[in-house]
Amino acid sequence: MLSKEEITSIFLETGAMLTGHFKLTSGRHSDRYFQCALVLQHPVHTEKLCRELAARFAGENITAVAGPATGGIIVAYETARALGVRGIFTERENGVMSLRRGFRINPGERVLVVEDVITTGGSVSEVIDLVRSLGGEVVGAGVLVDRSGGIVDLGVNKEALLTVKAVSYDPGDCPLCRKGLPAVKPGSRNI
Repeated sequence: MLSKEEITSIFLETGAMLTGHFKLTSGRHSDRYFQCALVLQHPVHTEKLCRELAARFAGENITAVAGPATGGIIVAYETARALGVRGIFTERENGVMSLRRGFRINPGERVLVVEDVITTGGSVSEVIDLVRSLGGEVVGAGVLVDRSGGIVDLGVNKEALLTVKAVSYDPGDCPLCRKGLPAVKPGSRNI
């Protein structure tokens, strides 16, 4: 098993822990951002992290791993590889989380839902709901980073490799905005 120190070291070594003023996927603002793509570009790190995630769900008879696009695609694939099962991803179609590209969930299939980072857990919750609506059984949720400090309840067993309490603000009550600091939406401006 990887220690918290080893996992943190991987994020620091790859420059994946950023500070500044960020607009998160949830719409909230934060002074800290985890750009997991900077970790996931390194297959050696990705394999280690996803193997650790898979180990935390050993014995669950998982038959598929699903993650939301975009952050969960590589995590789903590599975790599925570690478990020896298929890895699929969901996408939003007309604002609704959906399976596309011929992916399917069979009734009774035991699915692990994964993601790179959660703050509110919104995307993971949507994937969980989708899997259940298709007759699948969600055995748990695995994430590389839980920015909620562990307080997000997804209604299933949740395992996070890193749990941090990253402060986030409603845009209308953001002290960084009041200071006049421009908010950067991660994934743009080379971030």
